[in-house]
Amino acid sequence: MDPRISRVTLRVRGYHLDGYGHVNNARYLEFLEEGRWGYFDDRPDLARHFASGDPALVAVNLNINYRQAAVAGDDLEVLTRIADLSSRSARMYQEIRRIGDGKQIADADLTFVLLDVRAKQAMAIEGDILQALEPLVLPKAS
Repeated sequence: MDPRISRVTLRVRGYHLDGYGHVNNARYLEFLEEGRWGYFDDRPDLARHFASGDPALVAVNLNINYRQAAVAGDDLEVLTRIADLSSRSARMYQEIRRIGDGKQIADADLTFVLLDVRAKQAMAIEGDILQALEPLVLPKAS
């Protein structure tokens, strides 16, 4: 797998399910967040830029596509990468796939900005942070 992609695995548990016996739509957002945490865990040199909490990475938009239902006992993988980077924002692309058959369960685009916590406003992505992010960009296939 491309080193710009992070992989987190998890098992669907009963408490993830809704009344229809498949993963509740809100739980997918938690799975995606777990993937993002894993992304930064895999890249401690990048994560150190945000360790103090200022600047902060702030999600400003999330678009998710639910492709297939996952059910209790399914083993899933969450694949995360930075798909786009500009001077004001970046976009992460994430996929949730079922391990075994490889079927795509969901995919999402999450746009984030850097927040100057003290000034309470978005800031430019530049300098050391830009240099750390640039080599990680892997555009998603059309």
